[in-house]
Amino acid sequence: MHKNKLRPLAVLGTGSDVGKSIVATALCRIFSNAGIDVAPYKAQNMSNNSGVTPDGYEIGRAQIAQAEAARVLPTADMNPVLLKPNSDTGAQVVLQGKVCTTETAQGYFRDTTLWAAAAKESLDRLMLRHELVVIEGAGSCAEMNLYERDFVNFRTARVAGAAVILVADIDRGGVFAQIAGTLAIIPSQDRALVKGVIINRFRGDIELFKDGVTLLESMTGIPVLGVIPYFRGFSIDAEDAVPLSAKVDPSEEPEPGKIGVAVIYFPHISNFTDLSPLEHDSHVALHYLHYPRSLKGYKALILPGSKNVRGDLEWLFSLGWELEIRAFREAGGVIIGLCGGYQMLGKSIADPHGVEGPAGISKALALLDVETVLELEKCLANARGVIIGETCEACGYEIHMGRSIVSDNCMPFLRVSSRNNTPVDDLDGAVSADGKVTGTYFHGIFDEPAVKRWFLSLAEPAYKAEKQEKGPQESYELLAAHFSQYLDLTKVYEIIDQPLCP
Repeated sequence: MHKNKLRPLAVLGTGSDVGKSIVATALCRIFSNAGIDVAPYKAQNMSNNSGVTPDGYEIGRAQIAQAEAARVLPTADMNPVLLKPNSDTGAQVVLQGKVCTTETAQGYFRDTTLWAAAAKESLDRLMLRHELVVIEGAGSCAEMNLYERDFVNFRTARVAGAAVILVADIDRGGVFAQIAGTLAIIPSQDRALVKGVIINRFRGDIELFKDGVTLLESMTGIPVLGVIPYFRGFSIDAEDAVPLSAKVDPSEEPEPGKIGVAVIYFPHISNFTDLSPLEHDSHVALHYLHYPRSLKGYKALILPGSKNVRGDLEWLFSLGWELEIRAFREAGGVIIGLCGGYQMLGKSIADPHGVEGPAGISKALALLDVETVLELEKCLANARGVIIGETCEACGYEIHMGRSIVSDNCMPFLRVSSRNNTPVDDLDGAVSADGKVTGTYFHGIFDEPAVKRWFLSLAEPAYKAEKQEKGPQESYELLAAHFSQYLDLTKVYEIIDQPLCP
């Protein structure tokens, strides 16, 4: 029995990557800390960075993080429509947690009635179950050419009866134009829903922007709820793009004294948050590499997940990456493939049903004696296991269409003990005879500190782990504390018709 129902809060943006997901995550933890039963929601997410709910459904990683911050179990209703791009013009459509179809962008937007109806159905269920729903928008909420078909931003806010907070990113410049321009072009009925503005990613002396706040409020008649300084020292999973702070094709080699880890930056890279624990380890220099280069100076190479494995494999061969990867292997470098990257390390990838494109079979790198067949049914599971020959336990999640057959020339990587909380006795992945090449279907495997230590120690035996590694719950607390310091929480609670909790 819930104490009361609060007005839903919609976090909409002036553009893409202004920090909507982070703001929504922070608010979920702030409200949860105040004793409110809060749940996140995003009607439609376009991202190859997805995860698996405890009951075996696929949703965006951002909504899983927001649910964790809210201290509720993630469900398919929190992200009822997930678009997973697998080409420049097409995407797999995951509807309420299960694969529905593959659509071109033109086909998807021709008639959004089905998607919008499913999104509303999920929103209604969440609003019945929880006191408060924090709604995240998508991209810019003022794309006027798509406005009538956009069921993610103001249309969702209207259906939910939500108050809107508009988020703008001052770090990229033009914050006055972002906010005033958005408010100027949206219809008056939607402008009336906007009850506050958050200015995100401020750098420098915040006191110097006080006159900017005054000017914005006088221009728009809408209160600025907070100017949030750029935050450091903790990490929250990004939603749908490799973080802007990531080093992509740097001209320099890894910094002296650090463990150089190279990541092949596929055109259809997926689940890049698998790499976040490495990126935020102070002993590691993690570089994303699009273009072939010598891997001398790097200790480890990662082939990440891909939403179009055969297409990205063809891209890898066409650019000449194969020669550099083989040279790195011959020099004794450590290589690990995650999901699609694991499939690429095998001998071949067959797609008899045309799951990811034209049916056919592709020759792979043959660094592991493994053959993969893509199947129609997607494997979705949270899983646990133990690295064979080691004592550390691994946990992660599986999202893949492929079934990989491992020959006797390879050792399996993991002994799997459970999937979706059901005990199993199974094997995952493959390891080369010398232990230098590994493949696994486990996403998020480096989230477990013991597995990260195992991997980095394999690459650099002298590696010493961080003295204290922050877990996700600690990061959510730090995020909430950071936002609470700079937000006018009294106004925020007034917006949702709830007095400020002590």
